[in-house]
Amino acid sequence: MIKFVGSFEKVRALPNSHFPEYAFVGRSNVGKSSLINAVLGAPVARTSNTPGRTQSLNLFNVDDRVMIVDLPGYGYARVARTQAMEWLERLEDYLLNRRQLKRLFILIDSRIGPRDADLDLIDFCDANAISYQIIYTKKDKRIREEKQKSIDHLEHGAMVPEVLYTSAEKKTGLEPIRATLGIK
Repeated sequence: MIKFVGSFEKVRALPNSHFPEYAFVGRSNVGKSSLINAVLGAPVARTSNTPGRTQSLNLFNVDDRVMIVDLPGYGYARVARTQAMEWLERLEDYLLNRRQLKRLFILIDSRIGPRDADLDLIDFCDANAISYQIIYTKKDKRIREEKQKSIDHLEHGAMVPEVLYTSAEKKTGLEPIRATLGIK
């Protein structure tokens, strides 16, 4: 059973649970909420065609065993610069101070490849020993050859070595994520 725990504006407002947390983050419009819904097999995360809809830290309790955290996107959303900076500060606060966090899934649109904001986040995770895994989304879409090359050569220090390729629309590449989360 999946329960929506709540939307939280501040990291300190998050419930202090003993469940391991797995957080999903990526640029706005990367398909983060769609992937969460596909992995969980239920429409729990709000999806939208408008980038930047996820603006809070959204928590979902899965079977009273694990928490899924839907983090706000970064990069493309049309919001005031001050609000975008607040989101980045909140993300940094979450990553540095949330001891329940077991793994950060960094989502990258496979049609676009990693952008500077993605690489900055990866460098931040490496510098702070935050375990993360790269998940390429929208693998069912056409990828230009030069983008595939940038995908194939991405590896860093704190990164889980297995890079995943997914399609929320086609429901492919989800099993390794489910296995990591310990859900079926």
